[in-house]
Amino acid sequence: AKPQRSFSQPRWAGEPFPGKTLLLHFEQGFGDTFMFVRYAPLVKARGGRVLLLAQRQLADVVATCPGINEVVPEGAPLPPFDLHLPLPSLPSVFRTDLDSIPAQIPYLDVPERVPSRERIAGLLAASEGRLRIGCSWAGSPAHARDMERSMSRKALEPLGQLPGVAWHSFQFGVMHEAPLPQIVSFAPVLQNFSDTAYALSGMDLVITVDTALAHLAGAMGIPTLLLVHFQPDFRWMLYREDSPWYPTLRIYRQSCPGNWDSVVQGVIRDLSGDA
Repeated sequence: AKPQRSFSQPRWAGEPFPGKTLLLHFEQGFGDTFMFVRYAPLVKARGGRVLLLAQRQLADVVATCPGINEVVPEGAPLPPFDLHLPLPSLPSVFRTDLDSIPAQIPYLDVPERVPSRERIAGLLAASEGRLRIGCSWAGSPAHARDMERSMSRKALEPLGQLPGVAWHSFQFGVMHEAPLPQIVSFAPVLQNFSDTAYALSGMDLVITVDTALAHLAGAMGIPTLLLVHFQPDFRWMLYREDSPWYPTLRIYRQSCPGNWDSVVQGVIRDLSGDA
């Protein structure tokens, strides 16, 4: 649910704020925080100190974004500030259109603190020399449109015909892994998004439905194939295979509502190099 916050400090309207402190604060899910934190360098260029109130699970990762002076994890006391703005309001403040989306990547990186660094490094070492592909086929069940954006693990099965792939799963909360050859799950060792970022940094490619993983991979500049519903979330727009938000992301769309088979076949065709 959207956090209800009311601050006595005025809302920032984009004016210069030298010598003052601006609090940017999250309002939606993890993906939105990863997506809109890209504006921090533009914000910083207009003023003084920039604070970011972020979800605790991703606080260390978004702290790697240029332009942020301090990240305050959700639940921690807020330092003094003069102005505030929710992250999703930044495109409006900067009057963003398709030609002015700030898409300099990467703007997020692996933080210094990675709780499960050694265990993740061990899993990555086991697939040295092979094409590493990370995958995720379902988002949070709490999402309003989860039935549309998530796919069955079985739908991924045809990907198993791709030769020489070391498959890695970033899928949480599932009873059974995707039916892909010798797939290795990171889920047991990922404590927060710092771990996820480190694991992603070892991938050659990510194949995922519309989840926070797609945003983090895109923000880190990792080649990503995004599998989306016939009528996807607004940010992926319609009728295009690229995203102006994430230059290394390629979009595969359902040809009709619910048809994931055509999406997966499109991925196989392109990764096999077939015309």
